[in-house]
Amino acid sequence: VVLLAGGVGKRMGAPLPKQYIQLGGKEIALYSFEVFAGMDHVREIVVVCEEDYDELFKSVGISKPLKFARPGKERQDSCYNGFSLAEQDASLVAIHDSARPLLRAEDAVKCFEDAHAYGAAVLGVPVKSTIKEVGKEDGLVIRTPDRATLWEVQTPQVIKPDLLRRGFDKVKAEGLEVTDDVSIIEQLGEPVRITTGDYYNIKLTTPEDLQLAESVLT
Repeated sequence: VVLLAGGVGKRMGAPLPKQYIQLGGKEIALYSFEVFAGMDHVREIVVVCEEDYDELFKSVGISKPLKFARPGKERQDSCYNGFSLAEQDASLVAIHDSARPLLRAEDAVKCFEDAHAYGAAVLGVPVKSTIKEVGKEDGLVIRTPDRATLWEVQTPQVIKPDLLRRGFDKVKAEGLEVTDDVSIIEQLGEPVRITTGDYYNIKLTTPEDLQLAESVLT
C-alpha cells in the first residue's frame, strides 16, 4: 500500500495539513493507515509524507514493514516516489489518499480482487446528482451527460505493478498530467474496473466534511 499523506489541504483552512487534523481524538491519516495495517492482504505500507510526520506513523507500532517516501510536486510525482520504494515482486500496488479516513477493509478487499482480475481497479460510487458540462469561459451549459454512466471515484486505486510501471513510463515520456492513479492506466488503453464502494468513503476537504466524518464515527 502507498499511503499519500503529503498534501497541504488549503481548502480546510487549518494551520496544518488536513490529514493531520484530529478527528475523534486521532489524526485523520491514522484511520486508513490502521485499516491497512490490520489487513492480511497487505504486505507493507509506504507512507508518502514530509519527514516531520514520520514519527506519527512509527508511533502506531504496526507489525508490517513500514517505509517512507517524500512528496513530489504533483500527486502523480508523489505516487511515483512511493511506488518506487514498494517491493518489486508485489502482486498489486494500492494507492490511497490518507484524507479518506472512513475506508472499510471489506471494500478495499473487493477492489484488490477486481484488480487481480482486470489489472486495475478503483473504488467508486454512482453519482447521485445531475451533472452538467459547462463552458469554462461563458459558464453556459454544453450538455447533460447520462447520469447512469457517471461514477465518482475514490481510493484505494489498485494496479498491477508492471502495468503501473508502463503507465508511469508513458506519462513521463509524453509529459502528461493526470489527476488520479488509474488515469495513468487509461493512457495505456488498458481496462480499469470500478469496484462499488461506500458513500461514506469521502475525502475530507472542507470543515463541513469534518463534521460529517465525526457524525459517522460517533
